[in-house]
Amino acid sequence: MSGSKLSNPAAKNDLSDSPLAMTVHDLPSPGAVVLADAQRTRMGRWKMILMMLVCASPVIASYFTYYVIRPEGRRVYGELIQPQKDMPQLSAKNLQGESITLSSLKGQWLLVTVAPGACEERCQQNLYFQRQLREILAREKDRVDRVWLVTDDAPVAPGLLPALNTAHVLRLDAASVQNWISPAQGQQLQDHLYVVDPMGNFMMRFPANMDVPSASKAKRDLDRLLKASSSWDNAGR
Repeated sequence: MSGSKLSNPAAKNDLSDSPLAMTVHDLPSPGAVVLADAQRTRMGRWKMILMMLVCASPVIASYFTYYVIRPEGRRVYGELIQPQKDMPQLSAKNLQGESITLSSLKGQWLLVTVAPGACEERCQQNLYFQRQLREILAREKDRVDRVWLVTDDAPVAPGLLPALNTAHVLRLDAASVQNWISPAQGQQLQDHLYVVDPMGNFMMRFPANMDVPSASKAKRDLDRLLKASSSWDNAGR
């Protein structure tokens, strides 16, 4: 009886025409999907912020150590710039007329002089102290570069060139310079020597009209800065 039923074509047709039954279990609601996406986005942002803090922490720690946790009686000769000013995304020209991006200077501590090309007495003195300060840093001098930002198109005196053979001499108009580097109130750009950290931040200026005794104080500041940053900064770009 059962065999005849299975061989019945009508019975086969009944089975083939029957709809398939499907059951879907535990599909998430649209609200749950949105919530999960938002949580993943927040977690990603926190991870990114944490990574940035980890990368920046050596720099922050070195500045904190130098400027906050310092022995009683230690005096800082240079003026700390607050807030620090980031290096602008600009191009300058070297003495050969070639375009040089300022960002190419990053990766080294920079001792910066700013003055017109005529380079009168104050400018010449700053270039002298700039060179001497770097030389007396001894084995640490390779972590420091000299930069002269020339603020006009006046030719540089040939007599100055031999002393500038290892310096970066770049022409950049005064307005662009002042958007990054600024003098103390009542002073002019050419009155100071300026310090820029390896990330391109203008972070210190030495008092105007440096002389030999004050240059020794500036050297102590540079020694401390280089020592405080030794854990994250190395010579060369």
